[in-house]
Amino acid sequence: MKKIAVFIITCFLFSHCLTSAQEVKDTGDTIVVGSIGDARSLIPILASDSASGDIVGLVFNGLIKYDKDINLIGDLAESWQIAEGGLVIIFKLRKNVRWHDGTPFSARDVEFTFRKLIDPDVKTPYSGDFQKVKAIEVIDEYTLKVTYKEPFSPGLSSWGMGIMPKHILENEDFNNTSFSRNPIGTGPYKFKFWKTQEKIVLEANEAYFQSRPFIDRYIYRIIPDQATLFLEAQVEGVDLSGLTPFQYKRQTDTAFFKNTFNKYRLPSFGFTYLGFNLKNPLFKDKKVRQALDYALDKNEIIKGVLLGLGRVCTGPFVPDSWAYNQDISVRDFNQDKARHLLKGAGWQDTDRDGWLDREGKRFEFTIITNQGNEQRKAVAEIIQKRLADIGIKVKIKIIEWSAFISEFIDKRKFDAVLLGWSLSRDPDNYDIWHSSKTREGEFNFISYNNKKVDDLLVKGRRTFNQAERARLYKEIHEIIYEDAPYIFLYVPDSLPIVHKRFKGIKPEPLGIGYNFIKWWVPDSEQKYIRSRIKR
Repeated sequence: MKKIAVFIITCFLFSHCLTSAQEVKDTGDTIVVGSIGDARSLIPILASDSASGDIVGLVFNGLIKYDKDINLIGDLAESWQIAEGGLVIIFKLRKNVRWHDGTPFSARDVEFTFRKLIDPDVKTPYSGDFQKVKAIEVIDEYTLKVTYKEPFSPGLSSWGMGIMPKHILENEDFNNTSFSRNPIGTGPYKFKFWKTQEKIVLEANEAYFQSRPFIDRYIYRIIPDQATLFLEAQVEGVDLSGLTPFQYKRQTDTAFFKNTFNKYRLPSFGFTYLGFNLKNPLFKDKKVRQALDYALDKNEIIKGVLLGLGRVCTGPFVPDSWAYNQDISVRDFNQDKARHLLKGAGWQDTDRDGWLDREGKRFEFTIITNQGNEQRKAVAEIIQKRLADIGIKVKIKIIEWSAFISEFIDKRKFDAVLLGWSLSRDPDNYDIWHSSKTREGEFNFISYNNKKVDDLLVKGRRTFNQAERARLYKEIHEIIYEDAPYIFLYVPDSLPIVHKRFKGIKPEPLGIGYNFIKWWVPDSEQKYIRSRIKR
């Protein structure tokens, strides 16, 4: 926390340095953003991965959004009124908004988006929040009344979901529509083109209702591994990218990086975990899952892989959240206890070959994770070694991002998965943990099922009292940690770099991207002109 505080003070001074120059902001230039994974779908209600979400967030708007201090403010909604004890929200929408094809945005688009979110034929993981809606009424073109079946505390924040154009999509099959690769939104950037596994190009929306972005173009380059991505940064082939801890600590303390990039260290609002497929008989006994947790040294991982740039968590919330249960102690690294628990579950090395077995079957499984993330690969290798120490044989399978999600996670074709969640600021995580959210494409892909947790998740959504919600979520935290469907590994620090020619970046509690449309490049430092952008 101390280093984060120092970081904020540094940025505060930086923002003051910009004050005198803000009067001469120039438009133009291109930002090239590097990513190790390609997007999967640019339909907001189907965009469940971070790569898709990055693009969707620039092309579409929700009714509300978070400001820099993590307060909800209007986006497509100009204002709202909450009535009848939270059962009703009346949204007043902006009147000066047009879709990128020129069609006016209206309340009919919001109603349409809602209908698709609760359509059982649409494979969206986000339906849980909207199934609580009893009725949605279009009062006029710019006024919408939403009535809930019961008090629903995440109701307002759920309307941050990107709103889709009814006039284009009303007759489309969402599971097979070209719109997923040619979206039309209301956002600050218009979609231009997408070359699979290469790049996605966006262009500034001249008529954006808030104000035209200063940066003309946004290019999302897919560079499938972090080492190559770092090489691209070294030749200024990308302007914004995430660093690995090794790159942050050991490879960027050079004159080139100091002169070329601004480097940031920010707390992330998410965690990395090893999740078990609970349909697999190997992982049905929670004592076995707890044993695997005892067998892993999370501090070893944080020290060895993150170089200290992260924190232990006991999940499923991050330590900065008011829902996090600080009273839960991390299971200490204790391989003797792990062996004892496994023996109690019937796993012993009966044939003295070095591997545990039961009923003639060896304890072995495969961990899958995504290609291009060297941290996760290193973590998987540490897990493999530590579990080998107690007689469990682990294989590691690295899979390209899109196939990893579509063919393995969505279809439940895995034993265990090494992955991370980026969490909502509201602690409601019904979609991740409720036993009803296990269909293909939904977020409870490990098939976790605990009736008590189901009940607490529902109660947590029914009260607006934060103290009561905190009590409920802390109980959820305690039960899930006891059940160990995941091994909660760590909360990593976010380590972005941004080329120094981009001005106006002001780190705040929400991060650095909240004011992207205000970023700009002085004319004398602009690097790209329109003619250089080729398909």
